[in-house]
Amino acid sequence: MRSYVIRAGGSGLDDLVIDERDEPKPGPREVLIRVRACSLNYRDQAILTGNYFGGKVPADQVPLSDGAGEVVSVGSEVSLFKAGDRVASTFFMNWLEGPPRMGPAIGAPPAPGMLSEYVVLPETAVVPMAANLSFEEAATLPCAGVTAWNGLVGGIAPLKPGQDVLLLGTGGVSILALQFAKAGARGS
Repeated sequence: MRSYVIRAGGSGLDDLVIDERDEPKPGPREVLIRVRACSLNYRDQAILTGNYFGGKVPADQVPLSDGAGEVVSVGSEVSLFKAGDRVASTFFMNWLEGPPRMGPAIGAPPAPGMLSEYVVLPETAVVPMAANLSFEEAATLPCAGVTAWNGLVGGIAPLKPGQDVLLLGTGGVSILALQFAKAGARGS
């Protein structure tokens, strides 16, 4: 199978190469995903150029945090997913609910990235896709979508009916925040 890899110490596109690897096998609490779509975030460019937390990648790194695909197989202790399920990656591998907890973030050392034909992730690092979303649509949500939602609904000053929303720029977070605000975003 093919994976894109940032070579150790890489600092630009010339250090991003295609690497042929064996198809990975899931461990007891892991799922094997056939990746169908990925999306790019500013963070991914920062990792590629060595300008992300920690600097240049210390070892070969498959990049990208955001992706969606189908579960191919699951480990013996996986209870949340089965082969054939449509899933999207999360951002933090071990954060399922509550206030954000820093931890391994997909696509940055030491976590795996999504820019590969097949990826093995812990079952806590994927979520089911909404049935009405394409793989391409679902792949835009893990980083930018959750950031936009948290800024409007889950942050320190949740959006209230009738409030104005000011968005800076036209990147993924701003465009998703615009869509959420226009749709009448509200918390639970």
